[in-house]
Amino acid sequence: MHIAVFSQYHTNPDCPATSRHYSLLAHLAKSHRVTLITTRTWEAQRLTQAYPWLPEGVEMRAAEVPYENKMGVARRVLSFGQYAAYAVREGLKLERPDVIWGISTPLTAAWAAAQVAKRRGVPWVFEVQDLWPSFPIAMGAVPTRWAQNRLFALEKSLYHSARHILPLSPDMTRYVENRGIAPSKITTVLNGTDLDLAALATPENVAKLRAESGLEGKQVILYAGTFGRANDIPTLVAAAEALALAQPGVAWLFMGLGFHEPLVRAAARRCPAIRLVPPQPRHAVFSWFKLADISVVSFLDLPVLDANSPAKFYDSLAVGTPVVVTNQGWTKQLVEQQACGWYAPAGNAPALQQLLTDVLAQPQLLIETGRRGQQAAATQFNRQRIAQTIQEILETSSVV
Repeated sequence: MHIAVFSQYHTNPDCPATSRHYSLLAHLAKSHRVTLITTRTWEAQRLTQAYPWLPEGVEMRAAEVPYENKMGVARRVLSFGQYAAYAVREGLKLERPDVIWGISTPLTAAWAAAQVAKRRGVPWVFEVQDLWPSFPIAMGAVPTRWAQNRLFALEKSLYHSARHILPLSPDMTRYVENRGIAPSKITTVLNGTDLDLAALATPENVAKLRAESGLEGKQVILYAGTFGRANDIPTLVAAAEALALAQPGVAWLFMGLGFHEPLVRAAARRCPAIRLVPPQPRHAVFSWFKLADISVVSFLDLPVLDANSPAKFYDSLAVGTPVVVTNQGWTKQLVEQQACGWYAPAGNAPALQQLLTDVLAQPQLLIETGRRGQQAAATQFNRQRIAQTIQEILETSSVV
């Protein structure tokens, strides 16, 4: 079977990114022909050369379309449009695929997949990574009612034209169902994590990293991910500074890049307990999570963000490090039901500081909570199992 994959952002484990689809494509390519239509956005951002850029057996067609988290709205829209135009052109040139897999975000990537599927007369499967257009609208990126209505109409048409829909969280699934889509057409496939890479976080590697980083004898809190507008970074910085005054033995690591990097950098200059860690390749990030006593997964207090399925959530649990979440959606329910983490309200730095103070004072609780999280990761979040589910859906969907 020939599978055409439309994804604007391809990464591999050498990149400071989740590399979700690298794992999934590697699995698919063992059984099927896979053609990936993407961009070279991340290729220049490889931090190591430990992995081939493409999984074995995957063919690639890639556009030169730049993208950065720091871009403004107009520049992002241009990037999205450039990729969509390229993807439609290349999709129409391909040897006819049996099924198309369109991956949003952005929504324009899924639109390109749908256009090619329609013109080639083949079914397509829609993976919903973020809730577009609800997310950019909530962030104020789509100010006019006319543009919002057009995007909602596009979203609805894509849901209806897809043979099957793959949301990345239970809350996303409910969102899609509330748009009038039959549950039989939807399968939740969590973002998940790479347990083989998590296994690289051995005690020896973590001890070496701790010594090299000057963190021996420190309790460590980690935020690893994008310093984006949606990630509530100012609240984390405020909590970190307050915690440093109360508990000198705690170090708070901020790992990543993004819009709020200047804010984090300034905080690190004035507060020695706050450290800005450069982005790490995917295969190395697990040792940082394992080094930490606790990690924080934060978002603004917006209902649309409650549905998120962030990779750092799964990665932390995979190595036995408990998580504090700040949204009120399915991740809050999961950490409370499985006792593998805690909830602190978004935007409330004093509440976050107090929670961290309380749990850091209970080392055995941290260990037990982390152990439960690791068990959940092994049974529910394994990307190899998720890949098998996606393969079965693509195979079933290809039958006309």
